[in-house]
Amino acid sequence: MTDFDAAAKDEKENGLPTGKRTGIVIDPRYAGHCMGPDEPECPERLDVLYALLEEPELSGCFQNISPCLIARDDLARVHSEDYINRLESTSGKQATYLDEDTSTSPLSNEAAQLAAGGLCRAIEEVHAGRVENAFALVRPPGHHAERAAAKGFCLYNNVAIAAHYAQSKLGLARILVVDWDLHHGNGTQHCFEDDPSVLFFSTHQAFTYPHSGRLREIGKGRGKGYTVNVPLLPGFGDGDYLVLFERLLKPIALEFKPDLILVSAGFDIHFNDPLGGMKMTPAGFAGLTRILLDIATQCCQGKLVMTLEGGYNLEALKDSVREVLREMNGRRTTDIRSFIASADPRKTAYVIWRVKHVHRKYWKTLAMSAAGEPVADHFPIMDRLKGDLARWMAFFRD
Repeated sequence: MTDFDAAAKDEKENGLPTGKRTGIVIDPRYAGHCMGPDEPECPERLDVLYALLEEPELSGCFQNISPCLIARDDLARVHSEDYINRLESTSGKQATYLDEDTSTSPLSNEAAQLAAGGLCRAIEEVHAGRVENAFALVRPPGHHAERAAAKGFCLYNNVAIAAHYAQSKLGLARILVVDWDLHHGNGTQHCFEDDPSVLFFSTHQAFTYPHSGRLREIGKGRGKGYTVNVPLLPGFGDGDYLVLFERLLKPIALEFKPDLILVSAGFDIHFNDPLGGMKMTPAGFAGLTRILLDIATQCCQGKLVMTLEGGYNLEALKDSVREVLREMNGRRTTDIRSFIASADPRKTAYVIWRVKHVHRKYWKTLAMSAAGEPVADHFPIMDRLKGDLARWMAFFRD
């Protein structure tokens, strides 16, 4: 009997609600990647999360999923042969600098292959029904990694590799990738921007690294409309994010009807993160997770898989992941209505109008306003001027 089965049996015998079968990818080898002292992307990020799993409320509540090294052909669907060879050549070597933010240590390539492989294993387990949903607590992160370049702490693009894996190895047709990290997932976008079978939806802080993800980056060729970028000014909090997910992501996702939802879960939008300017709380992350679980239930039998991206305040990271995991395994069920009621319409209304105005030709569900009227061609001029002025001020502050 596994730890999960024992915990579920004990809950049932004591009349407690039995948690969902949520899978967790963990492995001590992820600590082998270390870019040096005082780096924000550090092994301690997973130390605090793995300790979290031993807390009384969560201990034994998850199905452990062992990662495996990703196969070279799966890497090659996303990355160039020269780049794969370059990363492999760093094995056993001391610090190799790949860009100004990203370096390797002797075991980094192994950790990166296990990160991509662990996420693919999580998808396998969810697809097979052995778990209902899963969270890959892996590192290094991946969403900045380009086809032929490391970038922004990222070596291999875990979520892009996993999306291709789900399609090529498991036969899933449509994949929704949601990225709520503070920073835009440039590598993920570039991987799929001409592919209508993968819908990429990203909320991120505007005018910051990697300086991509503009509203009118909507994809290319047959993929036009399948890249949805929602750049935000600093200061967005729980209610604001939930409104954007409920009024933009949810209708698009229900129209797209994905077979699987993948989430690049970055926790650097927490109000205490040293790299960010957003105001999310742990309860707000649970609310985002609730919306995604609801979408997954309606579209793809609940098939939701998350992978860790950013989040650099260790206490904030631990507290936020705890609430996400509790939401995923049924130990909490967030009522999003109070969060949505707390949203600041001065922040969200113009963002929603701008996204709908750009994407209404691609998504019929966005062509109508909340009142059922066609989306207006014009936004109130004073509100628009205020929004544009705020955007320019943020640009010059950055």
